[in-house]
Amino acid sequence: MIVAIQGEAGSFSHEAALAMLPDCIVLPCARSAEVFERVLKRKADAAVIPIENTLAGPVTEHFDLLLEHPLFIKREYPLRIRHNLIAAPAVKLAQIRRVRSHPVALDQCRKFFRDHPRIQQIPFYDTAGSVKHVIEAGEKDAAGIASRQAALEYGAKILKAGIEDDPKNFTRFLLISHGERWAKDADKISLAFSVPDQPGALFKTLAVFALRDISLSKIESRPVKGHPWQYVFYADLKSGQTPATEHALHHLREICPMVKVLGIYKAG
Repeated sequence: MIVAIQGEAGSFSHEAALAMLPDCIVLPCARSAEVFERVLKRKADAAVIPIENTLAGPVTEHFDLLLEHPLFIKREYPLRIRHNLIAAPAVKLAQIRRVRSHPVALDQCRKFFRDHPRIQQIPFYDTAGSVKHVIEAGEKDAAGIASRQAALEYGAKILKAGIEDDPKNFTRFLLISHGERWAKDADKISLAFSVPDQPGALFKTLAVFALRDISLSKIESRPVKGHPWQYVFYADLKSGQTPATEHALHHLREICPMVKVLGIYKAG
């Protein structure tokens, strides 16, 4: 199976893909939109994407792309994220003036940058890619923030390990592909919906689940592109394929202008 990821070999997405599908062939992509495009055009069988982090919050671009494209969540995997400051083998911490990494990774290491105010943060497209760039460019005053695997992949050295703000730092990854199928052991549903512009609309929508004793583990809103001040709600339900769930989704479609089931799968 060919699995598309955003980032280079040694990235956290790469690690999550191999954890979910040990025998897969990983196809690195530079941008998130390219990841989705590879699956849509059947150049990859599936994709692995990060959707939220316990410190930095949601990866909003991926929520938007899931809503936009006909791909569905098949599995999820919570990966423990350990960030490391990585540089060329002969470089020392005192030499570092710039640190590159993905913006989400930088955001998870705020304490490190508070403790080292002289070091400049430089957003980069990927964690492992930042290490690859530092090594290939021969930068002696720069480092990347990435996984231990990235240091091994590019022959780099870890200057400081575990620089994330909190040890309970996890990223939830999703395996997505074509075909809306309910997993036999499903106990989680992800969906997106919009509500009518009228008083109590969200309350009535949530009552659809409350009346059937279906718990929500997550709900958040995202703006609708091209429609200022209009929003789509994303929710995770703690439920699988049950009569109560089917009735709730039917009821939801009766009162909401838009409902899209993003996936029905086994919680990680």
